[in-house]
Amino acid sequence: MNRNMEMEFDVQMTSGDLYDYMLHHTYGSASGLIGSVAGALMVVAAFMGAGILCLIAGLIILLYLPVSLFLKSKQQFLANPAFKMPLHFRMTDEGLEVSQGEETQSQKWEDIHKAISTTKSIIVYTTAVNASIFPRRELGDKEQGVIKMISTHMPPKKVKIRC
Repeated sequence: MNRNMEMEFDVQMTSGDLYDYMLHHTYGSASGLIGSVAGALMVVAAFMGAGILCLIAGLIILLYLPVSLFLKSKQQFLANPAFKMPLHFRMTDEGLEVSQGEETQSQKWEDIHKAISTTKSIIVYTTAVNASIFPRRELGDKEQGVIKMISTHMPPKKVKIRC
């Protein structure tokens, strides 16, 4: 493995970054998938003669989750002071470090749950539900280096990042 690698970058989060994460996290779970399938089946049933109530119920089910996640991301972004200032990330051979102001937290690579990507972000799950979000627009020319650091230090089965 290529060692003695280090990379540092800053990330200024937006409510859109949080929304992208929430969408991916929710629709990647069983409940998000079941809800989408149920809503879609109700819409299809409505067109097959089940009636207008089935159509309305299906549309409500399909629209509820993205709308509620959008509102929740806005609310969380505005309520959390941590989103007001940029986060500073440092990736080393030992792990991932995030700091903001005087506070610093570290996580060893072997303790990181998984790393995935969306079209807008690279997401490193530090636990099953907590994550560090790296918006691609914030990474700029460091994006490939970040992907290389993650891929070099984490087992391939834990990394699902598309460029």
